[in-house]
Amino acid sequence: MAGTMPEIHIVGAGMAGLAAAVDLVRMGHQVTLHEASGQAGGRCRSYVDARLGCLIDNGNHLLLSGNRDTMGFLEAIGAPDALTGPAVACFPFLDLRTGQAWSVRPNPGRLPWWVFARNRRVPGTTPWAYLSAFRFALAGPDRTVTDCVAPGGALFGRFWEPLAVAVLNAPPETAAAHLLWPVFRETFARGEAACRPRVAADGLSRAFVDPALAFLRRNGAEIRLNHRLTGVAFSAGRAVCLNFGDGPVALGDGDAVVLALPPAPAGRMVPSLVTPRHSHAIVNGHFRLSEPVALPGGAPFLGLIGGVAQWLFVRGDVASVTISAADALIDAPAEVIARKTWRDVAVAIGAGPEALPAYRIIKEKRATFAQTPGDVRRRPPTRSGFSNLFLAGDWVDTGLPATIEGAVRSGRMAARAVTGG
Repeated sequence: MAGTMPEIHIVGAGMAGLAAAVDLVRMGHQVTLHEASGQAGGRCRSYVDARLGCLIDNGNHLLLSGNRDTMGFLEAIGAPDALTGPAVACFPFLDLRTGQAWSVRPNPGRLPWWVFARNRRVPGTTPWAYLSAFRFALAGPDRTVTDCVAPGGALFGRFWEPLAVAVLNAPPETAAAHLLWPVFRETFARGEAACRPRVAADGLSRAFVDPALAFLRRNGAEIRLNHRLTGVAFSAGRAVCLNFGDGPVALGDGDAVVLALPPAPAGRMVPSLVTPRHSHAIVNGHFRLSEPVALPGGAPFLGLIGGVAQWLFVRGDVASVTISAADALIDAPAEVIARKTWRDVAVAIGAGPEALPAYRIIKEKRATFAQTPGDVRRRPPTRSGFSNLFLAGDWVDTGLPATIEGAVRSGRMAARAVTGG
């Protein structure tokens, strides 16, 4: 019952907040999850779009089997089979300018002999060019991707550039190089079994959000949607009160707070908190096709080279594209974006580019913090400096890029910090 044991308040029900709540509930803590909007999930959620007449995700996300925190989260909430993907690691690509198609196919085991096989590596590249990956392991905090791998050539244009843009949501000229290494270390460097691509089989909400909320409710957590935090009161080095629109919530001596908000609102809530200053946009486009289509090899996604979008996802009769680092496009009218991206989709699926199908363009102007050397240095640690207030979010210093895996890890780090771990 409330008041009989310390309470953990988690503010923000995106992936970071959900991950923190799940871990804390599993540890036996009393948890209240507060969310300002009417739904949980943040950028990782689904909804029925009236214009398209079907369920779509507000953004497209590609995960890897080696994302251990995300996979652990799904296991904990009882949704280990919510993601789908090929039985073996395979990353199909299409060069929209030339029509050339290929697949990157890592091999089992840690020794990457796949780079010596022409049918497994990027066409036009040599095995020795892939040694450039080790430059990211040695990259200092001020180095960008193009400081480590020079622009030009097939490997840069068909591998490093699309990878950097997809993972870091920033142009390679400004993206912090050292953030790529943990991705390699935890996935590709562990062999094929750790880098199998995974997407949500039936939408992001059904994979991540709905089973997490159900797990939390089954285990006694209180979930308060439409509950916006307006301020935090501090005294003697700790948070003592959370102010919400409907009134204050006083914090007892043993109570704690996990603030799982975006960087700007978190910075307004916590005195002297240093947060990343800048952000980059992502644009997603969804097209309702006249009939279901299949991508080459039955893959649920396709990497696009030389077009406006970088990735194409297909689920039934819905084709979706993602444009990362989309600052230059974010203010364009939706129809202009739709027509530009539909040309890419039409080439990929063999459709006529003239007939634009029903579409939905989703713009996220501040999708991620700008993962540049300057803003990466401004990522705060999990511990806020106040004894009972902890931070979570993909912008917190997890050592990972701002991805679902980074968000989940930040929540789990906050849960451990709350319990003294």
